[in-house]
Amino acid sequence: MKRIFFTGLIIVLTSQLLFAKEERLKFNLKFGFVKGGEAEMLIKDTVFNGKPAIYYYMVGQTTGLANTLYGVHDFYETIVDAESHLPLKAIRSVKEGSYTKYNETLFYHDIDSINSQQTGWRKAPDNLLDIISVFFYFVYKNPFDNLQPGDAVSYPTYHQDKISDIRIKFLRHETVTTDIGKINCYVLNPTVDKGKVLKKAEGIHFYLSKEKKLPVLITFDMRVGALKAVIKSYSIDGVEQQTK
Repeated sequence: MKRIFFTGLIIVLTSQLLFAKEERLKFNLKFGFVKGGEAEMLIKDTVFNGKPAIYYYMVGQTTGLANTLYGVHDFYETIVDAESHLPLKAIRSVKEGSYTKYNETLFYHDIDSINSQQTGWRKAPDNLLDIISVFFYFVYKNPFDNLQPGDAVSYPTYHQDKISDIRIKFLRHETVTTDIGKINCYVLNPTVDKGKVLKKAEGIHFYLSKEKKLPVLITFDMRVGALKAVIKSYSIDGVEQQTK
């Protein structure tokens, strides 16, 4: 369970706030019907180096027995350019049992390079994304009305100080039941490194609300069983919202 959830969802920067809008999504992590943790996603408008930007923050942690067994508290932060939706800065902070890792990375798309605290400067592919921005970039670049089941796109993606392609496929339309009701969704399937946790590389499914294009359900097909991240609340500027 450890890194897959907080990778596949997949985090607080000191930039000046530009607009008031702030979207906050909270999730329950469930093993079957048993709650095993909580996660939260924050999206807000900001400024980075004097230019409009979007800030994404995701945090996840185990609770109860799962916390005793795994002790996971991970967070990811990404700032993307408001126009291009390409990442400008990413932070990854991982604490899983006795394992800890922290890294900050700056993206320089004008010279196709990145600068990581962990490994320093290196060349990068054109329009490199990170593990958080890749899914929002897919939504931004692909009008869903034009997508057909089976359509897929691959993007170069930076994660855990490595660069590899992530392939995102549109599977189908589906209505799912969540903790805040039934929601009409688009189902996306990213292909990632399955490692030692997932049963297969296509073992993660993202369910995006058709109305808001935000994740409301994420499922993980793991070797030890099924894990779900199910939305329990959605608010804008602190006011609870309904989505469908």
